[in-house]
Amino acid sequence: MTLAQNSQIFNMDLGPLNPVWAELIIGFVIFGITFLILAKGILPKINRTLTEREDAIEGGTERADDLRGEATAIREQYEAELAEARHDAARIRAQATEEGAAAIAASRAEGLRERETILAAGAEKIAAERAAAERELNADVDAWAHALAGRIVGEPVGADRG
Repeated sequence: MTLAQNSQIFNMDLGPLNPVWAELIIGFVIFGITFLILAKGILPKINRTLTEREDAIEGGTERADDLRGEATAIREQYEAELAEARHDAARIRAQATEEGAAAIAASRAEGLRERETILAAGAEKIAAERAAAERELNADVDAWAHALAGRIVGEPVGADRG
């Protein structure tokens, strides 16, 4: 068919736009075959790939959300353990402070007892030495007093008279 024959079929002259029936039919057949090949062969594979990618993305997002939730839970557990460890450390420090204060008080009390013991022993020693010195001096004081009185008077006094 030619353009002249087409103009007789359509009763209008479209010029170069007048379709040729043979080309139009061949075009529809080739389009149908191409459509079937795409619809039955290629498009299902493309759809399957897109679905797998979408599932992978959604699954990845879900896994990321799950991991984020797990990370949050682990962080909360870590913070709870850290708070407990800080509490234990504060309790141990307070206990050590109390034990240190008790040890200082015990050492101070022991030091005071030792000081009192040393002072008592020193006082006893001083008292004993004083008593011994007094006895020695008392024995000598009579002799000195007689000697001194004898010097003052000029003649022997007391036991030296004889």
